[in-house]
Amino acid sequence: MANPDNKKRFFENLSGEGKAIAVLTSGGDAQGMNAAVRAVVRMGLYVGAKVYFIHEGYQGMVDGGDNIKEATWESVSSMLQVGGTVIGSARCKDFRTHEGRLKAAHNLVQHGITNLCVIGGDGSLTGANLFREEWSGLLTELVEQGLIEADSVQRYSALHIVGMVGSIDNDFCGTDMTIGTDSALHRIIEVVDAIMTTAQSHQRTFVLEVMGRHCGYLALVSALACGADWVLIPEMPPEDGWEEKMCQKLSANRAGMKRLNIIIVAEGAINRNNKPITTDYIKNLVVKNLGFDTRVTILGHVQRGGTPSAFDRILASRMGVEAVLALLETTANTPACVVSLCGNQSVRVPLMECVQTTQEVQKAMDQKRFEDAVKLRGRSFENNLRTYKLLAHRKPESELPTSNFNVAVLNVGAPAAGMNAAVRSAVRVGISEGHKMFAVSDGFEGFYKGQIKEVKWGDVGGWTGQGGSLLGTKRTLPAKHIDKIAEQMRKYNINALLVIGGFEALLSLLELSAARGKYDEFCVPMVMVPATVSNNVPGSDLSIGADTALNAITTTCDRIKQSASGTKRRVFIIETMGGYCGYLATVGGLAAGADAAYIYEEQFDIRDLQSNVEHLTEKMKTSIQRGLVLRNENSNENYTTDFIYQLYSEEGRGVFDCRKNVLGHMQQGGAPSPFDRNFGTKISAKAVQWLSQKLVESYRRGRVFANSEDSCCLLGMRARALVFQPVVQLKDETDFVHRIPKEQWWLKLRPLMKILAKYKTSYDVSDSGQVEHVIHSRPKDSDASVAM
Repeated sequence: MANPDNKKRFFENLSGEGKAIAVLTSGGDAQGMNAAVRAVVRMGLYVGAKVYFIHEGYQGMVDGGDNIKEATWESVSSMLQVGGTVIGSARCKDFRTHEGRLKAAHNLVQHGITNLCVIGGDGSLTGANLFREEWSGLLTELVEQGLIEADSVQRYSALHIVGMVGSIDNDFCGTDMTIGTDSALHRIIEVVDAIMTTAQSHQRTFVLEVMGRHCGYLALVSALACGADWVLIPEMPPEDGWEEKMCQKLSANRAGMKRLNIIIVAEGAINRNNKPITTDYIKNLVVKNLGFDTRVTILGHVQRGGTPSAFDRILASRMGVEAVLALLETTANTPACVVSLCGNQSVRVPLMECVQTTQEVQKAMDQKRFEDAVKLRGRSFENNLRTYKLLAHRKPESELPTSNFNVAVLNVGAPAAGMNAAVRSAVRVGISEGHKMFAVSDGFEGFYKGQIKEVKWGDVGGWTGQGGSLLGTKRTLPAKHIDKIAEQMRKYNINALLVIGGFEALLSLLELSAARGKYDEFCVPMVMVPATVSNNVPGSDLSIGADTALNAITTTCDRIKQSASGTKRRVFIIETMGGYCGYLATVGGLAAGADAAYIYEEQFDIRDLQSNVEHLTEKMKTSIQRGLVLRNENSNENYTTDFIYQLYSEEGRGVFDCRKNVLGHMQQGGAPSPFDRNFGTKISAKAVQWLSQKLVESYRRGRVFANSEDSCCLLGMRARALVFQPVVQLKDETDFVHRIPKEQWWLKLRPLMKILAKYKTSYDVSDSGQVEHVIHSRPKDSDASVAM
């Protein structure tokens, strides 16, 4: 969120008049590159710049001719949902030579281009920086050869470079997430989920190889997201003798009635002597030592294919707009920068600092400094690895601490995909901390009825990929049954509570906190983890389940828009869930390329509706074939989905026809996305570790007693970090009538959605402009992974 003390500044002050921006995609392709290209083109045109496509990456820049074409608003329509890169990408040997770069400079000058937006990996961005450093010398050579006029050296004196990292490997230091990584994880998890059903049927072991070159991010996070038995990554090779330990683990899991084993191997996996570990080696090992029926699956380029996820579309769109702003603000002395993601914020970091740190990782691995390699990958990678080890490898009973504390876990509110991953994580981390873990069925309704039972490590196996709530969840609040709940707390000697849920979970903790004066049973540490598709919980930028819902909305919108292909011009009115919170409508609209999104937080009237219809009518008269309008379910009592549908139908008559669709509960269902599995796992693990700390602090004279404000907290993501906040302090931030936070960070994305839909609006860029150093761009105490 922007600092309220910052004076707002708007991009209208940053004119692009007279400037020419070129965008290219280079190196390997990645889902989401097209969303980035679209954002660069539309933002560039919006500020008055000329924008050019450079087709086929650096090869197109060297070859020139038709490879460099001016872009129009319409030329990037219908590309948001397309995988790969529609402007082409190629490895280019010519650009590595001085002669090749001289040709490229000549081609750019002919079009007046001095601003480059490069979407690619570290090699592509390093090449761009070298090109920038040589620029003035290249122009001088071109003058000497008589290829350009002498005054061109002054007119085009500096080349400005801004990079965005498009790579499924997530191997670029300086950003939490690269464009394409989330989509690749979707492909991997789809395959793993499918394989698990056949593996279970036949009691098989599957060894899966995933991409990533020399980076183990995809392997590590997919292992975390599917609960794999074993994972092998290049940054942290297994200790000598790992083969025996792995076989023991697989055998123990089978003995525990598990019918399948999943082993995930990064394609660059190595042992401690830097020798490759192959999938065939692992298969033969398992067959020889255990006799298990074992199969190998190499996922290959399927991971780079398919439509981009909602996360990648939003990330790429935000980065594309930020890249244009960076180009408008750059000067001759500004170092080339990369637009990256830190927690939930777009930041700019010096390009070469990122490249050098990335190269340091490989150097550390070559020198067998594996712990340094993990640290250089960043806090997100470190935290993923730490969490995987904590959850996947159970210590023997003799090595577990004995805390004698009982911790209860329950789900409250509506179901949200990722809740089960959070419960699994809580149970296993709690057991690792030495606690007895108790699962409560059906929320506080089950609590007062005594539906409480101890849950063991193996009881939550296979939970990560399950949608909904396996514990059961209800909206019942505790106040009505406070006596009976206190009685159950006494009966089971519950020393701490973890509540996973939405707005009802927050209300529940407020009620339990208020009851502490009357009931000592509630004077125990309590923490809430936000889980709701509505993403309406104060104190957190993001809730478990929201990403899965966004993907459901985005996928459905893609299909609905595709249904209009080949028909006359058509506008679709889509109603989303969210109560009074417009998160799903706004961010879903950004991901799906909506023309408008109506929400409660931004009041609208009939004049706004009429203006939107007229705007869409004008667009439809050009080459635009389809329109998309989203409406949050409680955005307005009178301007219902039916009303808006009828208005658009009447006013668009003769230009377009209309269809409507209410998405309903499909947004809550389905298997959780990789993001929600990962986010739920890590945030829940952190919550239980906090409870352990509070239990030790509040244990006095043979009992737990905690009644301070900071012993009843919500754990939420705030911009760049996971933060514990006392629930009573969140009261002032909450609109209890409409069940939403009073301030919501994602409202800053609404102007972005409007700009990309060709509306004139103001876009606050208070958070932009600061270039941060790689080593300083991560907060000291942050272990936030990835967020939108």
